[in-house]
Amino acid sequence: MNPLYVGVLYIFGSAAGFGVMSIFAVYAYEAGVSVSTLLFLRFLLATALFFGLLLWRKESLRLDKRQVLAMFCLGGILYTLQSLSFFSAVQYIPTSMAALLLYTFPVFVAILSYFVEKERLTKKTVIAMLITLVGLGLVLGLSFGGIHPVGVLLALAAALFYSVYIVVGNRVVKGVSSYVTSAYIALFAAISTFFIALKDGGVDLSFAVQGWWALLGIVVFSTVVAISFFFRGLQLIGSTKASVSTLEPVVTFGFSALLFGEAFSLLQLLGGCAVLVGAALIVSGKGSEPELASRQASS
Repeated sequence: MNPLYVGVLYIFGSAAGFGVMSIFAVYAYEAGVSVSTLLFLRFLLATALFFGLLLWRKESLRLDKRQVLAMFCLGGILYTLQSLSFFSAVQYIPTSMAALLLYTFPVFVAILSYFVEKERLTKKTVIAMLITLVGLGLVLGLSFGGIHPVGVLLALAAALFYSVYIVVGNRVVKGVSSYVTSAYIALFAAISTFFIALKDGGVDLSFAVQGWWALLGIVVFSTVVAISFFFRGLQLIGSTKASVSTLEPVVTFGFSALLFGEAFSLLQLLGGCAVLVGAALIVSGKGSEPELASRQASS
């Protein structure tokens, strides 16, 4: 199968895993799990699973100093900040809105790729960015009535951190197994979130059984599967095309409506469609075949 299609399938699988993450988080919060405890346990258990998988696959765990530093930046800083921002946002705004705001990250990816990777900002990309921003305005409404601004800012911060994570990740994961990358990112994120939990009073395990089931869903589907699939897709198709999937917010929208009864107004739905269309247009205008071939050769 064409590596481009394989890469897209990996990204779709990753997006589906990330799409149900905020759904699991809501159930965890209802069971009494705090944000810091949830993040620490998520990454701690994911680290154990990733390294167990590596031992089973008999893959080398060796990294050079530059790679270790890169993994620390990705996991201990960027992914930690992205996760903390997004999981905190879900406490203030509906899960579907948080997912949609997070999906503005292709705009940030395109801008960062222009400055960092020297990818061209075409007229089509600029128009797509404007469409996304107009859609975002419709989703939020001009008056922000009924929408908690802290939640909005946290979700947009998560989008920004995630875009930096993607662009930086594209530069450092080449030549490193996606499972090794995922394991070390989870490890450094676990270390960072442990100190965040200590700052918040320590890791609190006195929550209901429902919290453990929700946590298990986050660890397996929204961390191990989602992260490893993402990095494999990233190796195959590059950073801008890795922001290809509109599946993530669609999955979140569907489960949010089904389980929580969340609903948008007609203007907000139109705005949401505009955000997704703009993001898709950004992606479709990026990535040439020669560039893709060079990425495949280095994978």
